[in-house]
Amino acid sequence: MILGGAVGAGAAPEAQAPVGLGTAKSFAVLAGTTVTNTGPSIISGDLGVSPGSAITGFPPGEVIHGTKHAADAVASQARADLTTAYNDAAGRTPATTVSKDLGGQTLAPGVYKSTSGLGLTGTVTLNGQDNPDAVFIFQATSTLITASSSTVKLIGGAEACNVFWQVGSSATLGSRTTFVGSILALTRASLKTGATVDGRVLARNAGVSLETNTITVPTCTTSPPPTTTTSTLTSPPTTVTPTTVPSSHTGEPWAGWPYWVLVGLAGFLALASVERAVRIRRQG
Repeated sequence: MILGGAVGAGAAPEAQAPVGLGTAKSFAVLAGTTVTNTGPSIISGDLGVSPGSAITGFPPGEVIHGTKHAADAVASQARADLTTAYNDAAGRTPATTVSKDLGGQTLAPGVYKSTSGLGLTGTVTLNGQDNPDAVFIFQATSTLITASSSTVKLIGGAEACNVFWQVGSSATLGSRTTFVGSILALTRASLKTGATVDGRVLARNAGVSLETNTITVPTCTTSPPPTTTTSTLTSPPTTVTPTTVPSSHTGEPWAGWPYWVLVGLAGFLALASVERAVRIRRQG
């Protein structure tokens, strides 16, 4: 049985970072010894082998949006990075113990481990809980085997680029399986007729065999950057204090008492001047 917190919308386990694939990230298929294909398989991404060099069945298989690498420096580095990624995935904790068959379960983001192999009959649903960065890591001590027409379903914003399957021996996908995530197998991987993978099939030490399959390297949706509000500093508005005009002065020169004082003084002086002139005339 699966522990309660991992099913449905219960409390999610500790958030995990994605498994770093290094240069193996560009490979849809990578093997240690050989890659063999039967039928019109379509590989969207790089295809490589190292230290082996045998790649057969292309054509009729086709590699699009990628390059074939047989025992070259690129494949060698990718295999080294695959080893690092495999060990990273295998060592992730804390892990929730799950039953061998994942069919019929809905899982929250986290790390899930089977003490034996992992199987899938029917559908397992991975719920990202509205977080596109949600990571799912599955640890199988031995094999990973899916039944025919099985499905890995993503809901709640979960993305294929954040799903990883660490397999302690070999991985086998049954015919018409619809699979999601990157398989990191210690030995080999085999895909039966019509199986599709939105992810990667990577086998460290042995081969990968294909039968009319479609494997596509996934891409994550880029989260929009946080909105940054730029504050523009502005000077506070200037407060104009109106000048209070005394009630005795409304702005007209003749409306205030100083004007009338001057008028009175001028009149007084004029009158005094006239009287003085009359007095002088009388005396003369």
